[in-house]
Amino acid sequence: MSLRTDLAALWETARERPVAATLEFGSLAVCVALFVGTFAAMASGPPTGRGGLWLAVVVVGAAFVLLWTVAIPLYDRAFSEQ
Repeated sequence: MSLRTDLAALWETARERPVAATLEFGSLAVCVALFVGTFAAMASGPPTGRGGLWLAVVVVGAAFVLLWTVAIPLYDRAFSEQ
């Protein structure tokens, strides 16, 4: 398959399931932001005082984990077709 065919298939899948596509692409963006944020926090040294960037990385990471381990399964269970 060519790249154009792969991208067309990806776009078609995203149009069929816009909520799932938004969650997946949003998850990718959060993972990239956490990766960059973690390195920025490490470059700033160990956390002191209120935490700042370290606290942001931990809170965003915890929220991301809770989204995929609690919220999404509950949504699937509540709104899945029987």
